[in-house]
Amino acid sequence: MLLDCQSFYASVEKAANPEYADKPLAVCGDPLRRSGIVLAACPLAKKAGVTTAERIGDAIGKCPDIIVVKPRMQEYIRVSLQISDIYRTFTDLVEPYSIDEQFIDVSGSSKLFGSAKDIARSIQQQVKEATGVWVRAGISENKILAKMACDNFAKKNSEGIFELPQKDIAKDLWQLPVNKMFMVGSRMMNHFMIMGIHTIGDLAKVPLPRLKTMLRTRFGKQSDIQAEQYWRIANGIDDSPVTLDTHDTQKSIGHQMTLPRDYRSLEEILVVILELAELVCQHTRAKGYMGWVVSVGCMGADYGRPSGFFRQMKMPDPTNLAEDVYEIAKILIDKHWDKQPVRKVGITLSDLTSDQEYQYVLFGDREKKMGLAHTMDRIKERYGDASIMKAVSVSKAGQAKDRSNKIGGHYK
Repeated sequence: MLLDCQSFYASVEKAANPEYADKPLAVCGDPLRRSGIVLAACPLAKKAGVTTAERIGDAIGKCPDIIVVKPRMQEYIRVSLQISDIYRTFTDLVEPYSIDEQFIDVSGSSKLFGSAKDIARSIQQQVKEATGVWVRAGISENKILAKMACDNFAKKNSEGIFELPQKDIAKDLWQLPVNKMFMVGSRMMNHFMIMGIHTIGDLAKVPLPRLKTMLRTRFGKQSDIQAEQYWRIANGIDDSPVTLDTHDTQKSIGHQMTLPRDYRSLEEILVVILELAELVCQHTRAKGYMGWVVSVGCMGADYGRPSGFFRQMKMPDPTNLAEDVYEIAKILIDKHWDKQPVRKVGITLSDLTSDQEYQYVLFGDREKKMGLAHTMDRIKERYGDASIMKAVSVSKAGQAKDRSNKIGGHYK
């Protein structure tokens, strides 16, 4: 089953503040940092028309008495882990999908706890009593159908539970518009509409070879995998098991951030690039990796007319040292930046390899630098990321101090 926490951030805040129980509430970003959007809205706020990702001002216009609360990401993570522990009392097969959604496999739990619906009801009760959060459950034979059962049916009924057996998808699922299918957004829906595909059933009934030809005609030669993915989802086919290590395979480590204003000079941009290089390398060392390839991205503020670049370069030796990554990043920025204002920047280290084996360098003091980096990591782990920083981070362009108070771009 796919278990989803209703209006998760808002539910946590309402549970922590009982006086808000019967009032519309939204968890929003910080408007002073140009991130004043709705991250989560409670059902009362949604009933008034408030939607996720809209601006705070628009939400207040729709619902003047709405209570606006800043996010507390550390608390949401704590509650999410608490809920995961409750799931594990029913099965050891718990796979996180997001902070508020998790797959669980209860195939082997029925002798202890009853049917899948019985287990879902027990989970709802225990999570509600422990955290104040209401959980919805989509149930089926595989993950993709469980996800669509939750999104399209369990979230819409009062019980918050819906079982979608494979044998019933023609009756229940295929009647829905194609944009109700997992992985189909508004843009892909428009493409399907033009191809004469209006419902999930329309897509499921197209023979796979024909669908591949249709997508190749529309998107080019590299569409066969995409076509098969859509066809399998529409037909409720998913062979992937619920596993504990789904997210353990690390292919790259990166970080990006939206800046509080336009950065127009190379000097300012490089301050943030250095900070991101420090952060990415700190995470890389913590996970026991080095990386061969450095990728850098810069984007302008006008998303209607995109500007910027995303380029990469392979190094002669793998590294997890910020100064090495920074030097490559400078080369990429010097070569590809079009001198337009920058609002979003990012750095990624990929082609990862274990830090337990690497080539010694005949000249230089690499081992000394690596020892120093690990010492700095221990200081930051104990006293916080802002406890030790580069001097440029205290300049007007620096973001490290502010970022140290956040998780995932939002205040802890």
